[in-house]
Amino acid sequence: MPLYEYACAECGHRFEFLVRGSLTPVCPTCRSERVDKQLSVFAVGASSSSSPSFPATSPCGSCGHPGGPGACKFAS
Repeated sequence: MPLYEYACAECGHRFEFLVRGSLTPVCPTCRSERVDKQLSVFAVGASSSSSPSFPATSPCGSCGHPGGPGACKFAS
């Protein structure tokens, strides 16, 4: 069951919703069904199973820092 991020078009509240079957996400603040799915940071930074796995503390750039490889505090 995937977890998605949404933003309410009525009140602007941002929330997460665990999608189960055919359930429609509803804003927990105002109960509106007018919600927009948001781009998840985790979905953007996801790695494929074919790439090698490195520890997050490695200076190789595999930590997913938005500045790119070597931009995180672990880079030497």
